[in-house]
Amino acid sequence: MAVDIVVPTLGESVTEATVAKWYKAAGDRVEIDEPLVELETDKVAVEVNAQAAGVIDEILVPTGGEVAVGAVLGRIVEGGAGKAAPKPAAAPAPAVAAPAAAAPAPVAAAPAPAAAPAPMSSGDAPLAPAVRKLVEENNLDPAKIKASGKDGRLTKEDVLTHLEKAAAAPEKSIAPKAAPAPVSMLAPAVPGVREERVKMTRLRRRIAERLKEAQNTAAMLTTFNEVDMTNVMALRNSYKDQFEKRHGIKLGFMSFFVKAAIAALKEIPEVNAEIQGDELVYKNYYDVGVAVGTENGLVVPVLRNADQMGLADVEKNIAAFGRKARDGKLTIDDMTGGTFTISNGGIYGSLLSTPILNTPQSGILGMHKIQERPIVVAGKIEIRPMMYLALSYDHRIVDGREAVTFLVRLKDCIEDPSRLLLEV
Repeated sequence: MAVDIVVPTLGESVTEATVAKWYKAAGDRVEIDEPLVELETDKVAVEVNAQAAGVIDEILVPTGGEVAVGAVLGRIVEGGAGKAAPKPAAAPAPAVAAPAAAAPAPVAAAPAPAAAPAPMSSGDAPLAPAVRKLVEENNLDPAKIKASGKDGRLTKEDVLTHLEKAAAAPEKSIAPKAAPAPVSMLAPAVPGVREERVKMTRLRRRIAERLKEAQNTAAMLTTFNEVDMTNVMALRNSYKDQFEKRHGIKLGFMSFFVKAAIAALKEIPEVNAEIQGDELVYKNYYDVGVAVGTENGLVVPVLRNADQMGLADVEKNIAAFGRKARDGKLTIDDMTGGTFTISNGGIYGSLLSTPILNTPQSGILGMHKIQERPIVVAGKIEIRPMMYLALSYDHRIVDGREAVTFLVRLKDCIEDPSRLLLEV
């Protein structure tokens, strides 16, 4: 019986996808729930698993093909046999035939002992998105890289080790050739050597569309402030060991900024609102998006009802999103919605930036690198760990007064963390 491999429901408002990679080929044996193909949507990557055990009879949509929800990607024949082993080539006939009388009677050859099953090579196992990107960027053959992951899977470390060994290997000496004629500075470059054309992924196209949409539709403006991190760093250093022992998660700075942002949003509700048609919609809930950088681009998973979370819950959820993002396991639901977004460019060393709105939200907070700087405290110059903050906002909803007040309120909560506990 043939079973169709069908594009599943991809989430709200997602109707199309691109076939990113087939893990199997026609004729391959598959087991139930085994990953068959990876689809890339404009938000996440989705794996389609086998709904039955059998053999892939045919693949209808090749890698790179565009498909809609419900489309048939291929078919599985239940219980079929896998690819037949190739028959050994017949021995070549001798140049001169031997006399018939001298030919011995044919004797059946003893069966050769069965070869021990070879371990699964890296080319047989599906590649994680980060590994696949690294392999494709460096033009590597996964089958030639020694895999150390579970079930013979290739890991990112395996690829990096392979590249290091290749770089360290001495280059083969080549006989010197006649020196080429000098190239004129005006001579045209050889086509295909100085540049490379790569089709944008569906996710990258969607990111580009959303960023441009924000610039085209919102009256976007950015205001800045700086925050002294001395007290929050001291608080973190005093309790980080106890916090980790009790909650099983490290205490970071992001949880403080999430809670401080919520306190500021409650005071300035315009930053937590959006425009729908000719109406302003004020949100009385706080779903905070936290921007996460991945191999394929920036994604924004959402902390639902973050105002009801403690610091430990915020840190645990952010850590879980980070793991899912690295493994390409974020779902549409993880990134749908959100009333406000926080982006931390400081982890990459950014000192100052102007973040772009995550439409239709009206505000996004940009965190930056913590850097010691001389500042004046009570009439004296002191060295303090400082961070620049940036709030980009939609001026159609938020006025300058509200934007500045929002940042001042957030700054107060970070510089005096006891305010978060006392809600003052």
